Amino acid sequence: MDDDIIICRCQEVTKSQILKAIADGATTIDGVKKRTRAGMGLCQGKSCQRLVARIISEQTGKSMEEILPPTFRAPVRPVKIKILVDGDKDD
Repeated sequence: MDDDIIICRCQEVTKSQILKAIADGATTIDGVKKRTRAGMGLCQGKSCQRLVARIISEQTGKSMEEILPPTFRAPVRPVKIKILVDGDKDD
């Protein structure tokens, strides 16, 4: 795979950026994510997570099963401050 190939299309993260993150000490998907933003786009890693894991596996010698799955956050929606202050009027 060419080092200039884009691994994370949402954030336009290249393989060379991922390799640099691994060289800097990232050995998990979350570690690469924090250093490069790979997996933080609209797809939330659905299209690049396996590729990032494979690159980590190749570079570190860890098996794919050893690489910890990333943490996921629930989708967040804006909430009006009035709802938080006043509470739900139905309660």
